[in-house]
Amino acid sequence: MMALTRDRVMSVLATVSMPDKGDLASRDMIRALTIDGGHVSFIIEAPSPEAAGAMEPQRKAAESAIAALDGVEKVTVILTAHGGTRPQPKKEAPNLRVGGHPTPQAGPQAIAGVKRVIAVASGKGGVGKSTVSSNLAVALAAAGRKVGLLDADILGPSQALMMGVTEKPTSSDGKQLDPLVAHGVKVMSVGAIVDPDQAVVWRGPMLMGTLQQFAFQVNWGDLDVLIVDLPPGTGDVQLTLAQKVVMTGALVVSTPQDVALLDAHKAIDMFGKVSVPILGLIENMSSYVCPNCGHEAH
Repeated sequence: MMALTRDRVMSVLATVSMPDKGDLASRDMIRALTIDGGHVSFIIEAPSPEAAGAMEPQRKAAESAIAALDGVEKVTVILTAHGGTRPQPKKEAPNLRVGGHPTPQAGPQAIAGVKRVIAVASGKGGVGKSTVSSNLAVALAAAGRKVGLLDADILGPSQALMMGVTEKPTSSDGKQLDPLVAHGVKVMSVGAIVDPDQAVVWRGPMLMGTLQQFAFQVNWGDLDVLIVDLPPGTGDVQLTLAQKVVMTGALVVSTPQDVALLDAHKAIDMFGKVSVPILGLIENMSSYVCPNCGHEAH
């Protein structure tokens, strides 16, 4: 039995012809091809939503052709469109979209009207960055500060749920998005734009473009501080923020476990390399105090 490889899968997809010309492989439509044992999954990305609407026969043909290969137990094929996962907010101007590619920029820039930009980061997911970010934003607002909260976790947005915002952002001028307001905090999150059950299947350039848009094409007004809730890791979004936005500093969140602290060290090292000061390290979820007896369990 021949080994199940990426080249073998792509050679089979090269036999699936397009209605006009070429095939799925030569037209560069295959994204996120993954081979996990006998499970093959990939995305067919059409150039437009209209083109995707006519490509169901090609999706089925690709699924059948891969399923016929030796060693394949399961096939998952998703048909999407370039730019098709960019729903527009209600009342939005036709030319204002979320999810475009980044635009050229000469070094980090200050966000108009924003005095301080603080990133909340970690190397590992699940340590409570979003909870820390939302609680910090609400606490600062309660103390009389003008606060904004930017959800930079584009693929796993949670601030819309955290802050309880359900309406979609609108635009009053067709050029900038107006942020939502909750608990005295101005909030912008892709979670308030896309359907809650819809996966955001975007590549790096679209993530970077969205972050740049959330920073510079949102009507933040005058803010004492803008808190940026970053995704875990040290990848595209973190580097883009450091390269595009003038930042006051970063807060790194970790839990007490060695494996979380290991990744927190990497996050601290990354900010050092891009010259962003570390304002502090927050140890989260270090203990639990029983509300009945008062016993503290680490």
